[in-house]
Amino acid sequence: MTDARRIVVKVGSSSLTTAAGGLDADRVDALVDVLARARGGEREVVLVSSGAIAAGLAPLGLDRRPRDLARQQAAASVGQGLLVARYTASFARYGVRVGQVLLTADDTSRRAHYRNAYRTLDQLLTMGALPVVNENDTVATDEIRFGDNDRLAALVAHLVRADLLVLLSDVDGLYDGDPSRPGTTRIAEVRGPADLRGVEIGSAGKAGVGTGGMVTKVEAARIAAAAGVPVVLTSASRAADALAGRDTGTCFHPTGRRSAGRLLWLAHASAPQGSLTLDDGAVHAVVTGRKSLLPAGIRSVEGEFAAGEPVELRDPSGRAVARGLVNFDARELPKLLGRSTHELAEELGPEYEREVVHRDDLVILPSQNG
Repeated sequence: MTDARRIVVKVGSSSLTTAAGGLDADRVDALVDVLARARGGEREVVLVSSGAIAAGLAPLGLDRRPRDLARQQAAASVGQGLLVARYTASFARYGVRVGQVLLTADDTSRRAHYRNAYRTLDQLLTMGALPVVNENDTVATDEIRFGDNDRLAALVAHLVRADLLVLLSDVDGLYDGDPSRPGTTRIAEVRGPADLRGVEIGSAGKAGVGTGGMVTKVEAARIAAAAGVPVVLTSASRAADALAGRDTGTCFHPTGRRSAGRLLWLAHASAPQGSLTLDDGAVHAVVTGRKSLLPAGIRSVEGEFAAGEPVELRDPSGRAVARGLVNFDARELPKLLGRSTHELAEELGPEYEREVVHRDDLVILPSQNG
C-alpha cells in the first residue's frame, strides 16, 4: 500500500453529510486534510465523491432523499455545485486545485468516451490538479442507482491505472456478520471468493442519505481486484491509516491481471443493446475455446443494435455466458444465421467473410469463467 503512486479514493454520502441533508463542512475538511497530506511528490490522488443529491436536500426544503427521478435530479443539480465549491474551498487551504469530472455509465461503456475520460483525468493529474469524480446525476436515468458510485470508483481505478483503490464507508471494514452484534469480527484480508463464503453482507448504510451499502462496496472491490487493483475498504475516519498502509479495514488482494480497458467496461459497465442465442457448439467454442463467434453458431437475434455496440451471448437455455461488440447491425444478422463465412462471402461479398463477434472484443462473464 505504501508503494502506491496513483490512488483512487471513494467516499459516500453518509461520510460527508448529515442524515437531514446538507454538507457537513467539518467532515469534508477532515477528509481533505487526509487527502492533501497523502498526495504530493510522486503520489497522485483521484477522489470519487458521492453527495450531490444529499447536499441538495436541505437547500430545496426536502427532509429526505426523494424517490422520484425528477426530484433526485433537481437535488443533484443544486447539490453538485455546493459539493464542488466545498471541495474547492477546502483544498485551497493547501494550494491544491480541484477539477470536476462528471461521468455516466455511457462514458465507461463506449470506447471513444472511455478514452476521452482517461485523457482528461490523466491530464488533470499531470498538471497537478486533484480530480473530483462524480456520477452525472442531473442527467442520469438508470445510472442514478449505480451503486452509490462504488462500481464507478472501481472502473475509474482501472481507467486511470491506479495502484490502489480505497473505499470509504461508515463502517470500518467488512465483518463476518452484522457489526452491531456482539461476537462479530473484522475480516482483515480477502484473497478470493472462498474468504467470503458464509459472510453476511449488509445492504444499506446507516445514515440513510446514500444509495449504496456493503454489498455494492464488496462488488466494487471484486471488480477492481479482478482487474489487478488492490482495495482497502474502511471508514472515512480511518482514511489516514489506509493511505499510510497501516492495518485497518479489509484489504482485498488482486485476484487477476490488468486487462484491456474495453474488456473491463464490457464486463461490468456496458449496457447490452440486444442478445444472440448460440447453439451448444458455439457456446463451447466461445467460452472454453475462447474463439470468435461465427454466424454458423447463432440460432436467433433479439434487440435493436448497430455494429460496434455490446450484445449478450446466450446459451440455448437463455443464460448469458459472454458479452461482446457485434460487427453487424441487428437487421443484417437474420440472413446470416447458421451459414458459413465462406458461403456468405460467395453470395453477399467479401465483407461478410468475418466474425459476428471477434474474440478480441469478447469477454466471458465471471460466472462462466472458471
